[in-house]
Amino acid sequence: MKYEALLGALLPMTVLVAPAYATDYLSVAQAQSQFFPDASQFVDSTLNFDSDQRRQIKKNAGTRQRGETQQVWRAERDGENLGWMFVDNVIGKHEFITYALAVSPSGEVLGIEVLSYRETHGGEVREAGWRSQFEGKSLEDTLRLGKDVTNISGATLSCRNITDGVRRLLTMWDLYLKHA
Repeated sequence: MKYEALLGALLPMTVLVAPAYATDYLSVAQAQSQFFPDASQFVDSTLNFDSDQRRQIKKNAGTRQRGETQQVWRAERDGENLGWMFVDNVIGKHEFITYALAVSPSGEVLGIEVLSYRETHGGEVREAGWRSQFEGKSLEDTLRLGKDVTNISGATLSCRNITDGVRRLLTMWDLYLKHA
């Protein structure tokens, strides 16, 4: 009888303690080298936003900018702009997904890499086949899950939030980096 009471008390606690999974795939420097192998330097071009700029991003992108800053680097070779690389965090289901987005000087996606994935499910967003559908996309595209970006069953939140994040980062490029 004591065993059953102890088991009854401990069982609910095992449900509350979910194991944490985190896998780091690439560092920022590795992603920079992968996206822009010919770059001779990466110039820190971190964007700082006031509340009006954050409202403008939300209005244009349809999704809010949580933070007041956005990590971004300008890839250069002998002073020539090769493109931009953003590092961003979006929520999966419960945890952040850290990813890098490379954008050409003309505003087209060059690629996406998942740098760190912390969820227990949905890691299929790291597969090259899913990420490759963003290549060549720009703000002229819909960039909506289920429209021009396919969903992965079991990873809907990760897919949606990365897609929304890409649209938000491309909006930042358009508003603040397009002519830089």
